Amino acid sequence: MSRKISAIPADYADWLADIKTRVATARQRAALAANAELIRLYWQIGRDILQRQSAQGWGSKVIERLARDLRAAFPEMKGFSARNLMYMRDFAEAWPDAEIVQQLAAQLPWFHIVVLITRLKDDPAREWYARRAIAAGWSRVTLELNIRNRLHERQGQAVTNFDARLPVPHSELAHETLKDPYLFDFLGLGDEAHERDIENALVRHITKFLLELGSGFAFIGRQFRLEVEGDEFFVDLLFYHTRLKCYVVVELQATAFKPEHAGQLNFYLTAVDRQIKAPDDKPTIGLLLCKTKKRTVAEYALSGIDKPIGVAEYQLVRALPEALGTSLPTVEELESELGAIDDGEFEAATGKRDLHVGGEEKGEKE
Repeated sequence: MSRKISAIPADYADWLADIKTRVATARQRAALAANAELIRLYWQIGRDILQRQSAQGWGSKVIERLARDLRAAFPEMKGFSARNLMYMRDFAEAWPDAEIVQQLAAQLPWFHIVVLITRLKDDPAREWYARRAIAAGWSRVTLELNIRNRLHERQGQAVTNFDARLPVPHSELAHETLKDPYLFDFLGLGDEAHERDIENALVRHITKFLLELGSGFAFIGRQFRLEVEGDEFFVDLLFYHTRLKCYVVVELQATAFKPEHAGQLNFYLTAVDRQIKAPDDKPTIGLLLCKTKKRTVAEYALSGIDKPIGVAEYQLVRALPEALGTSLPTVEELESELGAIDDGEFEAATGKRDLHVGGEEKGEKE
């Protein structure tokens, strides 16, 4: 007599979901561990090359021979081109401290590291971008874009009253979230564009706009309607910041900053706090984007404002030095130099697939 198959338990779906989460987490941990081992191996090879070059004085021909011998010994691995061995040497030279490599570089995919050592020659800047890439989950393309746009020179440079209006450490995080200037050259507008033209273009290019704003911003809407005692008011752009846990009101001014702009934005923040903000949300923050500003005028204006506000400039036409961007190789040139090393290198070396360390988008080559 066959045993009757029992019905699926009521909690089966939740149990299955939990198991799937654990499997995915375990795979990610394994991939991260394997990536760290690969990065440490590359650093050790690079350190050996440095030491032997210094002690014995040999040059590129030995590296070319080493590349041939390693490829012959490990034909399934694609990471042993002469060019990549030189990048390993540069890696060890840029980060000679094994502890820093363990704590920082080992958390990044190899191509992120290659970007850092080829794009940046300043040690503090290199470490700054490495930490930001890990914390924010930047893809390699985003990392390259932020380096090209000199993010480290702009981050945290907006004039704000956050120290006086927000508690620590929330004030510090909020201040570091803003930058100055913001680069809107991707809009294709001239310096004489009106506020509504800029606003419309930002919404049309919302993905690039969010990338320029930085991680954590979620777009809520444009010309967001507020009603106070029967009168209508419209916020230019409304966002919610997932890390700050607060709404962010962005107001555009196609003119130089004036103190009255801060007063208007202060009113909008009060209305959002009283009508939209949930009890567990942090105080709403305002960002006033102006064509130009005088820093002292902005500081004086914000000193008498009750709500947390930042003031920054925006640039419709890039004013940052172009020499940086034009002197650096493109992603395609970099990959060509690396001898077409792709995801197969990691797969062959570790037997792992689907490594997306640091938030890499699926489909993007490592």
